[in-house]
Amino acid sequence: MTWEELEAAAVSCQKCALGKTRTNCVLGCGSRETDLMFIGEAPGESEDLQGIPFVGRAGKLLDKYFEAVGIERDDVYIANILKCRPPQNRDPDPAEADACLDYLRA
Repeated sequence: MTWEELEAAAVSCQKCALGKTRTNCVLGCGSRETDLMFIGEAPGESEDLQGIPFVGRAGKLLDKYFEAVGIERDDVYIANILKCRPPQNRDPDPAEADACLDYLRA
């Protein structure tokens, strides 16, 4: 599957109810050629609004960690298990994680 096919499938995904409540699909960001990937649980409100993972409070903390160890954010790939924000940032249901897992693997 190409990146374009992966993105198109994720954007149109309706495998769980979260596809109906999201503002944006949050697939991932960074280098697609890296050997280093950071994976979070699910997008929060800031991520849902911008369509980019780890741009809210957790993202600011992650950026500080990167800086402390000399990693450039653009040199790694950052994604979440879920591609859609759960309402009120609740913990993901196992079925929601299962529905998104193939996107992460791809």
